[in-house]
Amino acid sequence: MKIKWMKMSALMISLAFSGSLWAEPISVVSSFSILGDVAQQIGGERVQVSNLVPADGDAHAYQLTGGDVKKLANAKLILINGLGLETGDVVRAAKNSKITYAEATAGISPIKHEEHEEHDHHDHAGHDHHHEIDPHVWHDPVLMQKYASNVATALIKVDPAGAKYYAARFKNYSAELSKLDAFARQQFNAIPKNQRKVLTGHDAFSYLGKRYGIEFIAPQGVSTEAQPSAKTVAAIVRQIKQTGVKAVFTENIKDGRMVQRIAQETGAKIGGKLYSDALSRDGNAKTYADLFRYNVRVMSGAMK
Repeated sequence: MKIKWMKMSALMISLAFSGSLWAEPISVVSSFSILGDVAQQIGGERVQVSNLVPADGDAHAYQLTGGDVKKLANAKLILINGLGLETGDVVRAAKNSKITYAEATAGISPIKHEEHEEHDHHDHAGHDHHHEIDPHVWHDPVLMQKYASNVATALIKVDPAGAKYYAARFKNYSAELSKLDAFARQQFNAIPKNQRKVLTGHDAFSYLGKRYGIEFIAPQGVSTEAQPSAKTVAAIVRQIKQTGVKAVFTENIKDGRMVQRIAQETGAKIGGKLYSDALSRDGNAKTYADLFRYNVRVMSGAMK
């Protein structure tokens, strides 16, 4: 018995020094579910992640609650996406909490959309021009390498004892991101370029479009809070009729009635639901990798 106990003690000491044994996981609060999953994939058993905006929730429109403020105050690390995704009160609460916080998009060059009063891209005379930064970088798995690296760096900063553990998990996750990119290239390259057109509820997929040569059309801008005008919707209806867009999708975070109306007016068939800004409560997008594969699979299938 004594020999067995000594062997067990030696194993526990060995595990402790290797960074695989610790008292309790560190509390990480992320602003929304996709970022929370990246933190979980890299943090593993060393972290306990909770999200302010839950699965199927809309980060663009989320309002901070008293419970959230308490959650932030008790965290060891706060993670936000940045690039204007989160509402001002969420960002202010993170900065004012005196808890270590990090922006996952730090160092990533964002897409900037030139915003005009109307959707019609042919005549901008007299319109006020400004640039709206697109925060939806997670739809590009190549950019997600930097995103995940920023998360790993933040975890190491607050938990240096787990540095080797986080580095090893980041390496594995980085390999998975490379596989997602290869999968998307294979799927989209099989479709003629003139057929790579998709209608979605809001402009969430520009990074995917830029990476894989897909044209996305959306009645709303990069934020779900911007309501499209009747003229914008009419312009999209004309565009779909002219170009013959086949791939029309609703989103898990949005009321799909606008897209359904456009589909009815154009005769286009709705190909299903995409996961744009949040993971899902159902089985299709439980993790970021699931979300990306599912979106690519259904989009490419609808374009054929």
